[in-house]
Amino acid sequence: MAIDRRREAAGGGPGRQLAPTEENGSLPPGDAAASAPLGGRAGLGGGAEIQPLPPLHPGGGPHPSCCSAAAAPSLLLLDYDGSVLPFLGGLGGGYQKTLVLLTWIPALFIGFSQFSDSFLLDQPNFWCRGAGKGTELAGVTTSGRWGDMGNWTSLPTTPFSTVPWEAAGNRSNSSGADGGYTPPLPSPPDKGDNASNCDCHAWDYGIRAGLVQNVVSKWDLVCDNAWKVHIAKFSLLVGLIFGYLITGCIADWVGRRPVLLFSIIFILIFGLTVALSVNVTMFSTLRFFEGFCLAGIILTLYALRIELCPPGKRFMITMVASFVAMAGQFLMPGLAALCRDWQVLQALIICPFLLMLLYWSIFPESLRWLMATQQFESAKRLILHFTQKNCVSPESDIKGVMPELEKELSRRPKKVCIVKVVGTRNLWKNIVVLCVNSLTGYGIHHCFARSMMGHEVKVPLLENFYADYYTTASIALVSCLAMCLVVRFLGRRGGLLLFMILTALASLLQLGLLNLIGKYSQHPDSGMSDSVKDKFSIAFSIVGMFASHAVGSLSVFFCAEITPTVIRCGGLGLVLASAGFGMLTAPIIELHNQKGYFLHHIIFACCTLICIICILLLPESRDQNLPENISNGEHYTRQPLLPHKKGEQPLLLTNAELKDYSGLHDAAAAGDTLPEGATANGMKAM
Repeated sequence: MAIDRRREAAGGGPGRQLAPTEENGSLPPGDAAASAPLGGRAGLGGGAEIQPLPPLHPGGGPHPSCCSAAAAPSLLLLDYDGSVLPFLGGLGGGYQKTLVLLTWIPALFIGFSQFSDSFLLDQPNFWCRGAGKGTELAGVTTSGRWGDMGNWTSLPTTPFSTVPWEAAGNRSNSSGADGGYTPPLPSPPDKGDNASNCDCHAWDYGIRAGLVQNVVSKWDLVCDNAWKVHIAKFSLLVGLIFGYLITGCIADWVGRRPVLLFSIIFILIFGLTVALSVNVTMFSTLRFFEGFCLAGIILTLYALRIELCPPGKRFMITMVASFVAMAGQFLMPGLAALCRDWQVLQALIICPFLLMLLYWSIFPESLRWLMATQQFESAKRLILHFTQKNCVSPESDIKGVMPELEKELSRRPKKVCIVKVVGTRNLWKNIVVLCVNSLTGYGIHHCFARSMMGHEVKVPLLENFYADYYTTASIALVSCLAMCLVVRFLGRRGGLLLFMILTALASLLQLGLLNLIGKYSQHPDSGMSDSVKDKFSIAFSIVGMFASHAVGSLSVFFCAEITPTVIRCGGLGLVLASAGFGMLTAPIIELHNQKGYFLHHIIFACCTLICIICILLLPESRDQNLPENISNGEHYTRQPLLPHKKGEQPLLLTNAELKDYSGLHDAAAAGDTLPEGATANGMKAM
């Protein structure tokens, strides 16, 4: 055949296999079988496969036919999941279990910090001080007349709010409904009738979030100053976005451990200084730097957790950390009720990070990153530390990892920046798809939350602060539980596709069906009413919040698995920053007093349809080894959705064959060189 003649002319024998440069990232059957001991395990359901490593030379080095043998280190050392991790005992080693536990504990503190804005910056009920004596606030609370006032939200009746509301009532006896004064809107009022409600120089506040005083009541951020609350919300999110982008690049260059430790030190400095803020400008500025440092902690812990685990345990270990963070979300209202003052609450949220200063002496650098960047001198010391902690016997090194490591000690480190992705063909596409998915998932989540808890749905339960808060937290918890089951059976790509389809359906039905119901509710004989529309809106919103939360979380985890180790933090930073941009749309819409909200929802609904198509381009990473370098990540591409039939001609040629344009007309002859039952991706047809 023509292809065989070209192979012989290139210097190989008639039986020589092509180099592992298949379009879809897998080897032809002969090389795939030969390299099975060092390659990645086949994913369930015919998922994508990282390029397996070619067989070693009997002398222990690369095969002589490899043109880059002088430049590349031993392939045994680059096969971390197949050789190094088993030598250290996998996740069964006691030291590895301790390190995983140390990545779980800070998730509780992170959960406190991420959801602190709901309490520090909650917009309370407020009224003008000295407007005239009338009914005491506590008495009005029991009468239920506050619900009849259009400019007030209903007062909470949960145990968390008993103390602050009684305190507010005792100092605001001079105000009441009998004086004829209608309290203003918590958000900035429009020009016109509500403008006179803000002609006041002092207010009394009824804070809903379990505090006696928060940032809004401290500096009177109401009426004309209400926009400063949204700026304060921006500051933490913008700090997170910049932190993800910058600390991700730094962590790939200097290591995960230095970024983690310096982020801990500076979040203690900035976080505790936030509690000493003298004005809202100082508060917002310091919250930006607090968010920047918090991003470094979140990012490095996520990467370290992924890099410590073998393929079968990665998702479970990551989900446990998510559940610990949700525990912080559920405990936050009780913590706020215990502190009562926002400054005490802020200090109490930050102080637990003092415990993480001990990580300086007990938490090592990521061994996987050291091996991937060819820092073999440091890697050798860390491997000896692991073996000493785990009491590993030298006889367990059956593949000869340590002898190979000794040969490569003189090699210079080779570090990579995330900008190298621009020159790839498949890797950048995978990262961009996941960035769009995370942006869409977190962006549309606010649309569903507003539809369920906004002013257009008149459900008494959902007009309570704690009902809103715990409803959102419970939906997130159920979403993570469902994600565990779905990913187990459908894999990463299948689970992401299913949740994105649910998000799109909920969004389209809410935009289309509810408008249709609203149209028919205008006719008395139609049997439709506003209550029916509200029930449908709540149902679709719950489904949308459930699915969109899973889309965002799974996109981040997916990126951590398919991004190579040398740029994993940089890739994670891009996806997490995209998620931050999605969350940033919530305060933007609130700043404009919900103007443009419908268009906002339509844009994200269209993005869900685009994402459904793009998800099909992603590989399946379940039970696959993590890619270690750019080359591994570039060959980590999807397999065909449907297997080839027996004897069917393959549609994809190898990169080596595609370079020879003169032989394209002989492409059909390539089928004669494949064994019976083999497909273009080197896997047996089902």
